[in-house]
Amino acid sequence: MRTLIRSAAALAAAGLTLTPTAAAAAPTPSPGAATVTKAGTSFLTATTITPGQPVRVGASTGDHLYWSFRAEAGQVHEVTATVSFGKARTGPSTWTVDVFDGLRRRQACAAGAQTPTAAATATSVTLGCTLRRVRPWAEPWSGDPLPGTYYLRLSVTDLPEPDLGLPVEVDLLVGGGTEGGGSGDDGELAAPLVANTRAGTVLTAEPAPEPVAEGEAGLTGWLPEPGSRWVWTSAGGVLAAVAGVVGFALTRRPRRP
Repeated sequence: MRTLIRSAAALAAAGLTLTPTAAAAAPTPSPGAATVTKAGTSFLTATTITPGQPVRVGASTGDHLYWSFRAEAGQVHEVTATVSFGKARTGPSTWTVDVFDGLRRRQACAAGAQTPTAAATATSVTLGCTLRRVRPWAEPWSGDPLPGTYYLRLSVTDLPEPDLGLPVEVDLLVGGGTEGGGSGDDGELAAPLVANTRAGTVLTAEPAPEPVAEGEAGLTGWLPEPGSRWVWTSAGGVLAAVAGVVGFALTRRPRRP
């Protein structure tokens, strides 16, 4: 931090200014993109938008606003949203922007103020979420982002009850989907992951029985295998009978003449 301050001071002394890099710049709308003026209230009614298309919609505090967009492999999307308050509020409020994939799994944000809190005197609050790079393939048990449709949900999670229903204006923009560079993946998802629903083969004829070996048809073929439970049961029965006879002979009283 001290090195950065000294560098900025040296540049200022030289008549130069330190400007932020392009990676830190906020996403800008695509030229000629039409502004979307509506939002859905659930996953099923989410309004479809394209990356780079600006959104401006009026809503009420407490509404859940939904949008959806398409993401391809290798892209990194940055979501920015600004909520402007039209009337004075009685207390602070906490807002959040959530991202879900096509299976309704919540995706983590790699950067951005996903859940900021606006003070009671603030006129607006800015939210942000930089998604992880979309992978071309992933293990079925993992939650890594895959190509497909993604859903955005903007809502308020904490606010004073008197502020519920106050009008707000929402400006939202999804970055144009920049390439995330080298992935290091060893494969590619050739087809969507679906359950195997192929039926088995239906047998139209009764299968022929397996032939019996000639050695098994001898005189000893009916005997149990050595070490089987039948051998141990028979041996145990014989020993029990012998022990009973011996015990009876030892314990009986001799007869008098």
